Amino acid sequence: MSVSSLFSLQAKVGVVVGGARDLGFDIASVLAEAGADLVITSRTLASAEQAAMTLRERHGVKVLALALDHRRHAEVAVVVDQAQAWQGHIDILVNNAGGGAGKGKSHLFERSPAEVEDLIATNLTGALHCCQAVARIMAKQGSGKIINIASVAGLLGRDRRVYAKNKMGGQSIDYAAAKAGVIGMTRDLAGLLSPMGIHVNCISPGGFARAGMPQGFIEDYSDRTPLGRMGRDGVDLKGAALFLASPASDYVTGHNLVVDGGFSLWR
Repeated sequence: MSVSSLFSLQAKVGVVVGGARDLGFDIASVLAEAGADLVITSRTLASAEQAAMTLRERHGVKVLALALDHRRHAEVAVVVDQAQAWQGHIDILVNNAGGGAGKGKSHLFERSPAEVEDLIATNLTGALHCCQAVARIMAKQGSGKIINIASVAGLLGRDRRVYAKNKMGGQSIDYAAAKAGVIGMTRDLAGLLSPMGIHVNCISPGGFARAGMPQGFIEDYSDRTPLGRMGRDGVDLKGAALFLASPASDYVTGHNLVVDGGFSLWR
């Protein structure tokens, strides 16, 4: 098989949950560039529609924008039905919706039960809802690729002195718990679904530099990373996502692909 065929997504339909911005939009962009038609979801329809318009203009693919709060099981069921009816099949699911690290009070002793439950629903339970709904369709097809977005937070503990030094809230324990759950969920889903022809893998990104981050934090994080920098939006997650979505990974399942510049190596 040629290199272009290995990485082609022509005639495929991908659903990117949380695909309107940041890493989700990067993933949607590379799937579209490889030829996939896409369903993009966001909690707000306006955000999804803006991303869809950009993807259509840049890559000439079909893109359906849908509003989705993936924490709500009933909403997931409706949106997945709409996505399947749109082109008649779903070949790729990317569970990117999540986040919440650094928002609100982050220390364990200060976290409210509502904050904990919402963050876990956003980062773990919602992804499971989407896997359940889409996997039913993929099982009938006998094929599919599911990619869950986890984090290095699910692999190691954090040195919170770096956050305190730079006057940042830091990462909550429940965020680490949720992302570790995504990794465990991925492996067990792979065990269940791979015999049905469904590949299930996840990506664990490290820290990505963003506007508004204190420069001191970027420097401290980069100093703790063997490659000497944080991740770059628009660049560093695209290859991993395309690999796991494409025929190039047809003998890969149950894998956690760590994209962190080596951050998880130095401890």
